[in-house]
Amino acid sequence: MHKSIATLHYLTQDVPGFSHTSQVQMACEAGIRWIQLRIKNSLYQEWLKIAEEVRMITMKFNTTLIINDNPSIAKNVEADGVHLGRNDMSVNDARNMLGDEFIIGLSAHSLKELIESRGASIDYVGLGPFHFTQTKNELDPVLGLQKFRERIAEARLQGSPKPIIAIGGIKLNDVENLFNAVADGVAVSSAINLSPAPADAMAQFIDQIKIFQNQEIL
Repeated sequence: MHKSIATLHYLTQDVPGFSHTSQVQMACEAGIRWIQLRIKNSLYQEWLKIAEEVRMITMKFNTTLIINDNPSIAKNVEADGVHLGRNDMSVNDARNMLGDEFIIGLSAHSLKELIESRGASIDYVGLGPFHFTQTKNELDPVLGLQKFRERIAEARLQGSPKPIIAIGGIKLNDVENLFNAVADGVAVSSAINLSPAPADAMAQFIDQIKIFQNQEIL
């Protein structure tokens, strides 16, 4: 089954005074159509409540909702998918829980992990971190542009067909280089959420990606 993977993935994050629900509402109104709810250090019931609120918003705007780390919450709120890290539930277990129609994304850092993802029951890979980012604990070594380009090129040579999304500290001026490096998309959080004008920052990312992809932000 082919699933359309957006070129711009917007990730919410824990920001004092700027709730996840507010972030999602703003993103949907700005025209972003792929949102990953990324909550850290919250109890399950609090996480579930936020996810339920966010799901109502994304359904209204016909926006794809991905839940970070937690397949159980993704299933309970009938999200569109889940994004898994290496220390989360296994891909096979998540697929068995969620079914074939759910989108599953998987984080990767090394070429070995990219190659291993070829046979996994996933729909896209998040490759990073591209830059240093404070949104993740126990960060892998930063890749930078050259290593990022090399990993994508080698993965493609070895027959890895999955869309590869750049993650980790992505800034507006990285977009051109990443698409020139043949990334299939970018995942953005802090460059938007910590901006003095988040809605304007969203609009700038949308416009920039349209230039290089020559398509709508799905």
